[in-house]
Order: sequence, then C-alpha cells, then structure tokens
Amino acid sequence: MRRFTRRVAALAGAVLLSGSLAGCGLDVNTGVPYTIHPGSIQPIPSLEGLKVTVGSKDFTENIILGYMAEMALSAAGADVIDLTDIKGSNSSRQALLNGQTDVTWEYTGTGWINYQGNELPVPGGEKAQYEATKAADEQKYGVAWLNYSPLNDQYGFAVTEAYGEKNNLKTTSDLAAFLKKQPDQGVFCLETEFTSRQDGWPAALKAYGFQNPQVKNFGIGTIYSAISNGTCNIGEIFTTDGRIAGLHLRVLEDDKKAFPQYNAVPTLRKSFLDAHPEIRGPLEKVAAAIDNKQMIELCKQVDVDGLDAGKVAYNWMVSKGFIK
Repeated sequence: MRRFTRRVAALAGAVLLSGSLAGCGLDVNTGVPYTIHPGSIQPIPSLEGLKVTVGSKDFTENIILGYMAEMALSAAGADVIDLTDIKGSNSSRQALLNGQTDVTWEYTGTGWINYQGNELPVPGGEKAQYEATKAADEQKYGVAWLNYSPLNDQYGFAVTEAYGEKNNLKTTSDLAAFLKKQPDQGVFCLETEFTSRQDGWPAALKAYGFQNPQVKNFGIGTIYSAISNGTCNIGEIFTTDGRIAGLHLRVLEDDKKAFPQYNAVPTLRKSFLDAHPEIRGPLEKVAAAIDNKQMIELCKQVDVDGLDAGKVAYNWMVSKGFIK
C-alpha cells in the first residue's frame, strides 16, 4: 500500500524551469489524497523508494495521463513527485531535458515537428511516425520513447452540429470550399500555440488554402464553448476532447492529412531509463490500455461533468484492475 498525494505545479514558463523544484511554486494539496493498493501492477523491488517526478502539459488529457503514470509507478513502489500542469509544450519538454521531471507523456507528431524541426509528417501511418520520432529523439536529445498508445490525439477543426448540417460540412476540404464562396464566415477560434506551431495553423493553411481568415486567439479551454455559443464559426480542437460530445460539436475530417499522427507515449531521459529499466513495465501497461473512445469519456467527466482529473484517473486505474 502506498499513499499518493497530489501536488499542484505552478510553472509559468522556461525561466522558472531553470531553477530548482523548490522555486517552482509547488503546493501540497493534502485535500486530495489517494491510497494506492497494487492490483495487476505489482511492487517491483528495484523501484521501491525510487524518486520519480512525473510531469504533464496543461490540458486535461495530458494531466489525466500524468496522474495515471503516477498511480502506476506508486503501485510499483516508486516515491512519486507530481509536477503535472506545466504551462506549454516547450516548458514541459525543457523540464524533462533538464532533469526536473523524469517521466512525461509526449505525442509523436509534436516530437517530430516541434522538437525535431521537421515540416511534414512521416507518411505511412502511426507506426512509421512513431519509429521515426523515437529514433531521432534518442539520437539527438537522449530521450527514450516507450511503446506507443492507441490513443491518437490529433488536431482538428470543429463546428456546431447545426452549422455543419446547414452548410453541408463534413471534411476540412468542404470547409475550404464553403469559405471560398462565403469568406465572411471564416472566423476561426485558435489557441496561441497552435497558430505558431508548424504542425498546427501553418500546416492547415498550406494544405487547405484558407484565404484571409479572421483569427481570434483563445485559451484552448475556452475554444469549445466559443464554437458552441457562436463567438467563432470554426475552432481548433483536440480530437479526443470530451467537450466535443458534451457541446454537440462536429469534427471535420482532416481529409488532406495536414496534421501528423499524435499517438501518446511515455517519454524519459534515456539515462534515467537505462538506470531503472523496470520502470518501463508499469507505464507501458497503462499506455496499451487507453484509446480515443475511453479518453473522450474521461475528458468529458472532467471538462463537462466537472469531476476532478485525479479522481477520474484513479477510477479508471481501478476499473482496469491496475490498482485497488
């Protein structure tokens, strides 16, 4: 039995990440404790008492994945430190490279485009994208990628079901053709990071040729409601987000494959994995068990139903028998 207590990370950016953990604004949230009893994930003697810091980015899915990793490692005997909810992909990445986190869930498309600097996704599907990203990241940055998950959280565009039905929009090519005829309807809600990422807005513009669209920048958490309430006709979304179902949105098919594959993968510094190879097992069990359908429901429980992300992750881990 191991007691797992959430801690909340308040990291604003890379400047804070250059300091020690003590300077990162960590607060212990003693109000949300979890007692982890091993289930199918059993204690591993070599991990007993090993300090492992788990990080995550600042959106619901990645936070949930972070908690799942923490609970899996706690069941295996590790002494887990929670550093979830780091603001922005680059800050999360730097925390891993600098040794301030030891484990974080990353996405193959992000690794290939943003961290490796490639402009185009790897042709050939999920496995090809994963293998290329894994090999490049280990060689260039010393980052090890464990087995990838069926969970594939891609970028996409969404409209309301009513708007999509009215204008016969099913694919992003349909949207581009519609906006060419009615350019005044081209009002997009986009998150700031998406507008500058090569695998985001620039990729969409190149593939679909949107002409002079009006862009409104929102936090990713508010885009879904902005689409729903008509602030924007079109919005950037993550294809596994629970608010798609909760707000009755229609995801437009990326029929020209503008966006890369984004399978979720636990990543670690190779030096850390080499020193503690048994850490692989608990993390890969979780990775193999989660997919898009399940994650949409888990995110819905947080973002629509208002449940705590840690509790949602805990319930899922129990339901899978990983912990008791």
